[in-house]
Amino acid sequence: MTRTRIGLLLFPRMTQLDLTGPFEVFAKLPGAEVLLLWKTLQPVEAETGLRMLPHATLRDCPALDVICVPGGPGVNALMEDEEVLGWLRAQAGRARYLSSVCTGSLVLGAAGLLRGKHATSHWASRDLLAAFGAIPTAGRVVRDGNLFTGGGVTAGIDFALTMVAELAGPAAAQAIQLQIEYAPAPPFDAGTPESAPPEILAAARAGGASMRAAREALVARITA
Repeated sequence: MTRTRIGLLLFPRMTQLDLTGPFEVFAKLPGAEVLLLWKTLQPVEAETGLRMLPHATLRDCPALDVICVPGGPGVNALMEDEEVLGWLRAQAGRARYLSSVCTGSLVLGAAGLLRGKHATSHWASRDLLAAFGAIPTAGRVVRDGNLFTGGGVTAGIDFALTMVAELAGPAAAQAIQLQIEYAPAPPFDAGTPESAPPEILAAARAGGASMRAAREALVARITA
């Protein structure tokens, strides 16, 4: 069986479920080698305090079949990190698939890898993709050629199962879905701006207003 090498970018203040959801799915793919990648091999702390260890550094990373960038508050720093952006450009030129989860797509945009492409992100930041020349598109998983982007946080599992189906066929993806008992049945219909009660949506927007303002200013500066 041909080995599939999948690289997930690990970085400070990321949303850990953006990474750990897909990691769980990819790690169950027979013949897959799943690598967590960062600048050093020191522990990396996610936004909620979970610490994870990289398998390899960006400098020593082997060629990848799939590159995935998760999201979270830490993407703001990555959008101006030339070491990371340069690494993504180099890997994207060789990889079979380029992908992201949640606001990780903003980093791909900052690297110049989304021009003319349909892409998605977390609902609160999706529209910002247009500044990078992308076509913001709603959806749990959006594909445009060899680009796969997942929506916010939990959509990372949908994204990873879609990728497994692409890599190994629908039967392999369904087998993994069954193993992890992925059968979402949330207790509330509040998972999207369209379905959430207005007062819940308003509170969420208010709570994220400062982050949104900072991200808007950052995107404007990068694309100026």
